Amino acid sequence: MHMLKKLLKALGFLKKTPRTDKPVGEVTHYYGKAEVAIVRFNQDMPVGKNVTFQGETTDFSQDLASMEFDHKTINVAPKGKEVGIKVKDKVREGDGVYLNS
Repeated sequence: MHMLKKLLKALGFLKKTPRTDKPVGEVTHYYGKAEVAIVRFNQDMPVGKNVTFQGETTDFSQDLASMEFDHKTINVAPKGKEVGIKVKDKVREGDGVYLNS
């Protein structure tokens, strides 16, 4: 599957639209088995917002359905703190998190 994506990208079929807005957060870690991204937001971020995870090979959107801080469910991710977010696809360290309007 990875080779197919590389081939499609090389042929120009997998062109992402680069974001022109600034990211509201960054992925600092990813736990594959749990499908949880650790994200540090640079502003307070409430549950329910729709965000896009985008990086070198990452590009998908999802709602922030639930977040955890210090193993406790929270409704708002505090600015500058690392929070756990259940994600629907793989993310990588350094991927940007963008707020969709």
